[in-house]
Amino acid sequence: MEKSPLKIGILNVMHDKADTKTRLQHVLAHTDIPVNLHFYYPMTHYAGRTVPEAVSSILDPLDIHEVATMDGFIITGSPIETLEFDQVHYIAEVRTLLKTLSQHVPNQLYLCWGGMVALNYFFGISKLILPHKLFGVYPQTILEPHPLLKGLKNDFKSPHARYAEMDVRGIHADPRLTINATTTKGKLFMVTEPTDTQTFVFSHIEYDRWGLDSEYKREVAAHPEIDYVRAKHYYHHKNDYDHPKFNWKKTQRTIFDNWIQHVADHRNDNH
Repeated sequence: MEKSPLKIGILNVMHDKADTKTRLQHVLAHTDIPVNLHFYYPMTHYAGRTVPEAVSSILDPLDIHEVATMDGFIITGSPIETLEFDQVHYIAEVRTLLKTLSQHVPNQLYLCWGGMVALNYFFGISKLILPHKLFGVYPQTILEPHPLLKGLKNDFKSPHARYAEMDVRGIHADPRLTINATTTKGKLFMVTEPTDTQTFVFSHIEYDRWGLDSEYKREVAAHPEIDYVRAKHYYHHKNDYDHPKFNWKKTQRTIFDNWIQHVADHRNDNH
């Protein structure tokens, strides 16, 4: 009997929701394992106002009861990492989601800000503002092997784009948490816990070739008075911004493929 597709839920709180949806559709459908993707937005984000058609046409309002039926769930990043968690006006809805995921969904993948809010909620780890934005493509060091990293070698490349970092000392002090990989300069890439239910990735591994370039242009358009620095180690030649590298493609495919396989294996083990 042919197995039904995996049900994967995604809370999409990125600024570029349409592009993020397209990117995740691409990377999650890369394997031969069939998946049904369900994209959501937090309803309280639009409390007291009309949900923009650009959002409502591609995402559904978050349905906690439906979430509880998922095989796996992803919370994306969001350009709000400089805000305290309690300053995020839809944080109560996110915390309700996290509670539901912990009770009902056996495979959870948290990306960038999603990783920050989840690591804080589940383990009480603090978020710290970086002195400068971590922005560029950097080599990563594998500190502790993990099934999601299988197929990657030391110095694998990955894109980072964030103004904050989780408290590494707090992570080290918690015996339930393992730092599996960092940049070669010690910035977080991946943290896991012993049951392999939750994976926290602090890189935009879903970004396509133009993701970092688009993020730079968005920030410049929003605040032209600020002298933003372009992503490091990203363009092929200095001052040639029309030809960015995509040297994290193997990282992207490996981790998402491994995660989908992990979700499928977990479902098979429980049926």
